[in-house]
Amino acid sequence: MTTTEVTPTPRTARPVTQLGDRVFAGSAKGAGILILVVLAGVAAFLLTEAFPALVAPASALPGEHNLAVYIWPLLFGTLLSALIALVIATPLAICVALFISHYAPRRIAQGLGYIVDLLAAVPSIVYGLWGVGVLAPASVGLMTWLNDYLGWIPLFAGPVSATGRTMLVAGLVLAVMILPIITAVAREVFLQAPRLHEEAALALGATRWEMIKMAVLPFGRSGLISGAMLGLGRALGETMAVAIVLSVSGVVTFNLVSSGNPSSIAANIALQFPEASGLGVNVLIASGLVLFLVTLAVNMLARYIVNRRSEFSGAN
Repeated sequence: MTTTEVTPTPRTARPVTQLGDRVFAGSAKGAGILILVVLAGVAAFLLTEAFPALVAPASALPGEHNLAVYIWPLLFGTLLSALIALVIATPLAICVALFISHYAPRRIAQGLGYIVDLLAAVPSIVYGLWGVGVLAPASVGLMTWLNDYLGWIPLFAGPVSATGRTMLVAGLVLAVMILPIITAVAREVFLQAPRLHEEAALALGATRWEMIKMAVLPFGRSGLISGAMLGLGRALGETMAVAIVLSVSGVVTFNLVSSGNPSSIAANIALQFPEASGLGVNVLIASGLVLFLVTLAVNMLARYIVNRRSEFSGAN
């Protein structure tokens, strides 16, 4: 008589979950759901309030213009000022972050990091007053020089504004405002670069800049894109600084040094909303809906780029 040995099946051990783990998991899930609910609520409010302006005839709208004709100069000014700020602030932020993380002594780096972070705490209206009271008059000479020597470029065609309240100054003010955001993200990303990669590059004979180019920048590329898009979102929604600095004429132009400038959506809402009534309020909310969609599209594009670049980053 033969006996068959039965091998006992090992039991899979279930992870032990404590009460604190369940509370934390529930809180995190609830916070994520709450963000989606708030975002959906904002979108529903904008759609509901903008609907009368979307279906109204052009004769009933401000200036008896089509809604697209009314919003397009505002959207153009919003994108142009934000793009100028991003082009100026991003390289400067990367340089400042690299100096803090890899060049400056530790004590100087800590103090400089605190100073850069404090720039984010300055109210936007202070930046606007600084821009119109200090930067605008000081930039007239620079804009005159640009018009004299680079006037054949449409960006500097002129005539030069005598007050300095131009799109170029507005972009510079926005660049200063988004600089601490991009710098903070870039600095943290650079500090997280693998130390072994940096030491290996130096051991192979690379200079400090070559080490940064081969080991630090590729690792932080996706983080740099995220920081730049975060700063772009701040620039797109900025209100008071743009409203104070720009001398608005409602035109669509790439001329950055003249007195004729388009306004931005956020600044136009802030200036027009106190006196608006009836359908005018719906028109302003419709322009806010356009800004909401543009900001959402920018963030979705940034997430797509970051997800693509992360496959090739040094983190993997």
